[in-house]
Amino acid sequence: MYHVAVHVLAKRLLEHIRRQELLAAGERAGVAVSGGIDSVALLRLLLELQPELGIVVSVVHFNHKLRGAESDADEQFVAGLAREHDLEFFSDGDDVAQHAADEKIGVEAAARELRYGFFSHLLTPESEAQGLKPSAISTLLRGPEGPLFHKIVTGHTLDDQAETVLLRLIRGTGMKGLGGIHPRIPIENEDGEMCGEIVRPLLATRRMDLERYLHDIGQCWREDSSNAEDAFTRNRVRKLVLPLLEKEFNPAIAGNLAELSEIARGEEDYWENEAAGWMGTGVHWSEPEWARSSSSGLVQIAASGPGGKKDSDLSSRIERASWLVMDAWVDRMWFLGEPIAVQRRIVKAIGDHAGIPLGFKHVEEILKFATGGGDSGKALSLPLGWKMVREPAQLIFQTPDLSGGEAPHDYEYSLQIPGCVSVSETGSMIEARRIPAGTDAGYNPDHLLDADALTGPLRVRNWRAGDRFRPSHRKSPRKIKELFQELHVPEAERRLWPVVLNGPEIVWMRGFAVAAQFRAKPGRDAIAIAETTAIGDVDPL
Repeated sequence: MYHVAVHVLAKRLLEHIRRQELLAAGERAGVAVSGGIDSVALLRLLLELQPELGIVVSVVHFNHKLRGAESDADEQFVAGLAREHDLEFFSDGDDVAQHAADEKIGVEAAARELRYGFFSHLLTPESEAQGLKPSAISTLLRGPEGPLFHKIVTGHTLDDQAETVLLRLIRGTGMKGLGGIHPRIPIENEDGEMCGEIVRPLLATRRMDLERYLHDIGQCWREDSSNAEDAFTRNRVRKLVLPLLEKEFNPAIAGNLAELSEIARGEEDYWENEAAGWMGTGVHWSEPEWARSSSSGLVQIAASGPGGKKDSDLSSRIERASWLVMDAWVDRMWFLGEPIAVQRRIVKAIGDHAGIPLGFKHVEEILKFATGGGDSGKALSLPLGWKMVREPAQLIFQTPDLSGGEAPHDYEYSLQIPGCVSVSETGSMIEARRIPAGTDAGYNPDHLLDADALTGPLRVRNWRAGDRFRPSHRKSPRKIKELFQELHVPEAERRLWPVVLNGPEIVWMRGFAVAAQFRAKPGRDAIAIAETTAIGDVDPL
């Protein structure tokens, strides 16, 4: 029974939290507050519900340092909010722009990586020893060796969910990607044990309802100026695409997309459980023939044998492989007797378990080959040098032979402008898109090539010894081997690293800006080279 008046939105949120079992009595919850509408409303709602939920609330904030004084002012605002409500405040920050440059990733991805690293840090028992000093009462509540928090609570809304699902539909995804933002993410410690969760209780709540709630209670918030920048794809979806869909096609589109994500998560959970069962029943695993000793029949994977250096070298190559060095096989009649949905899941599960990057087109080629169609004979080439062998009674996925130190063979494909090519060796698609003059807003100019300077068709291949490349803003060409060192690319991943050539010149290389001498010029058509992997399921928020 409520002892004070509770806002109707708080009552709805309480029902949702209890139904989803997101927070439990006695738990310490760190509420992630950026200063914007969503997170400020989340904090105020949880404070209203604190007596009913029986949780201990604190405030956490991560300063991305992307907007200078504005970012610092956000942190000061959140700290003031915590003081106003007599709450503990935990903050951290890092130079996201520098991290993005160092790791050669986008700013959004870099921000998420650092922010969620901070959240994970707060959920591990070692956090106090690593420099975060809670107050005496917090130490008393959690005990001398426990983590600061059981849960980190973030303000992702139904609108964020709709935007995420729509973005993934636009980019291309499968059922897993349609699951969008998950209501909870388990966090593990260094020993692989679960030590806490990140939970999102507002995924059933619209942003406009949160704004109305803050007006009702007279609570101010901070506006993030970067939310108005069209350079971020999510902002364009939020400002242009979703409002257009709501106005012209379906006012309930955001809710429908959120419902689709919930359905997809349920479907994916079911299929993942099924796939786990197949890994020990319908799918069988064995050491590859080349890894067996010809004299004793003993497998030489775990340790070097009596052959000395040769066996030691083989063990080293096996350990460096980016895949599971085990063959997989299934009964062909059983496989072909299953519905196509099950066949696709079996193939994808084998790829996921073994570390073979299989996209939709790879899976469809495998299914066609399994029935005996196609012109490939009895063996089908797969990414990373794997092969699928079709026998009368079996379908065998064979790992690359590392006994002679051989790596997957070189590859080379023609790429039309515009056009797209599937690179089976890397499990990715590489596309050349023509960007008409004046329509390149939102593209990073360092990633655009001058259309007039390209003779086409282009060639996609793996880099070769002696290749040199000069990315934009570099004074001179560098050996690609040196660029790998700069990018900290693991040895096992270098062999198949893709580059795009215009004649003899490398104009594009994964992880770097385009070639300086071919960079797009203002007022002229441009070409964007894009590489996409099988399915992008990383939560961008």
